[in-house]
Amino acid sequence: MREPAAGPGAGGPGRRGSGRGFERTFDVLLWLLLSVPVLLKSDPNDGGSWSAVAVGVVVLAVCVALGRRWPVVPLALTITVSLALAPELFTPSSVLPLVAFGYLAGRREARTRTALWLFAAVPVAGLVLVLATGEALVYWFALLLSMALAVVAPWLIGRYVRQYDRLVRSGWELADRMEREQEAVADRERLRERSRIAGDMHDSLGHDLALLALRAGALELDPALGPDQQRAAGELRRAAADATGRLRDIIGVLREDGEEAPVAPPDESVAELVARARASGMTVTLEDAAEPPSEMAARALHRVVQEGLTNAAKHAPGAPVAVVVTRDAAATVRVRVTSGPAGPSGEGPGPAEGARPVSGGTGLVGLDERVRLAGGSLRHRVTDGGGFELSAVLPLRQPAPRPAAPRSARELDLARRQVRRGLARAIWIPLALLAGLGLLMAGVALYTQHQTYLEPEDYALIRVGQTRAEVAEHLPDRHLDGRPQRAPAEPPGMDECLYYRSTMLAAIPVYRLCYVDGRLADRTAVP
Repeated sequence: MREPAAGPGAGGPGRRGSGRGFERTFDVLLWLLLSVPVLLKSDPNDGGSWSAVAVGVVVLAVCVALGRRWPVVPLALTITVSLALAPELFTPSSVLPLVAFGYLAGRREARTRTALWLFAAVPVAGLVLVLATGEALVYWFALLLSMALAVVAPWLIGRYVRQYDRLVRSGWELADRMEREQEAVADRERLRERSRIAGDMHDSLGHDLALLALRAGALELDPALGPDQQRAAGELRRAAADATGRLRDIIGVLREDGEEAPVAPPDESVAELVARARASGMTVTLEDAAEPPSEMAARALHRVVQEGLTNAAKHAPGAPVAVVVTRDAAATVRVRVTSGPAGPSGEGPGPAEGARPVSGGTGLVGLDERVRLAGGSLRHRVTDGGGFELSAVLPLRQPAPRPAAPRSARELDLARRQVRRGLARAIWIPLALLAGLGLLMAGVALYTQHQTYLEPEDYALIRVGQTRAEVAEHLPDRHLDGRPQRAPAEPPGMDECLYYRSTMLAAIPVYRLCYVDGRLADRTAVP
């Protein structure tokens, strides 16, 4: 099952037009929804005006229009307008646009850097605005809370939805790719099977044809036969040689680059192979034909001996062949097939008159691949006497292959790791930013409390009847804003009463200083 292609360009012109129509409808409905809180503030008795409503509706239209191409811009414009209206960033008309544009910014924006810079700049701008207007810092704390709940939280939800959709989309794409790769693997397996058949034809049929040509050549030279029988034997030898050439051409077509050699063990042993060659008239000696325990090594050993006997029969008919199989202490099997030089002209069909090499140059290449797959190595050389030597070193036990993970599985795991990293950046970075802002808020709160804290030693030096200037010498920089909620009523007849903290963290108890005509008239520690 495949997921239909998604995106604005999928499905041809009809689907593109349908997708754009849906986007336009969604944007119009979003604009109407966000305009509702603005329209509700049009009553002049509620502090609104139609001019302000018109400006707000136009700003929302611009934000919705820019939201798809630049997702962070509408959020920045909404925050700017909200800060101009209220330093705490919270107005009934701006809450819904802040939440909506915050979510859409997280959902649509690919990168998080722009939004993070915006989230860091807003508290700084809000603090500057509060300090410039002389407002209490409680408005800045309200701004931070509004920023966290109405902007950052929806943005995080949008980032999560975006990352989840990305993971789902990657899963469908990789599933589709894996399906195509499985089809390609099946095609390669069919080609590989055809190559195995070609290899078996080359190894077995070519060897039999070489022996057939050798026997026909022996009959052609047999003086006991008449001229007609010798001529027929010669035709048979030439036909076998031509069949060998055609077989080589067919194998050249069937073989693919990078093909794997067959790994199934043969039915006959090396001793049986040598006995069959002797029955064909070859002079072959064998030393220690013990088979190695590994099936692949046994098959490779059989093929090395078969290739050596075939080449000797084709290129050096009548020459003796020595096959030596030995084992050493390194847990390896060594095989060596050595043939003498070709006989003189007239003793047998030489290379110019006989068949061409069975493999046409590809037999040793395929044999080297087979030996390599068995974990061994192959060598061949011309001996000092003009003969040919083929040798191989094979392990007694085949090394276990290390299966490689499928390409699609690796890509799916990579996509998952990328999505997890994206989610971590989208969630933990803003959370760390909020934690830093929380620590900043705590630090500012402690600083504010320290500014309104009156030391007990200084309070003890204050006396009723002192002027404001004399009392101010012992007071902190600021006083509390108004009477604490649980403080008792102020004494009657006082012009003004100021409150100072007597402890750093608690709201009460406090010190109350009341003035009449510029002099201290009451000094009380309020419990």
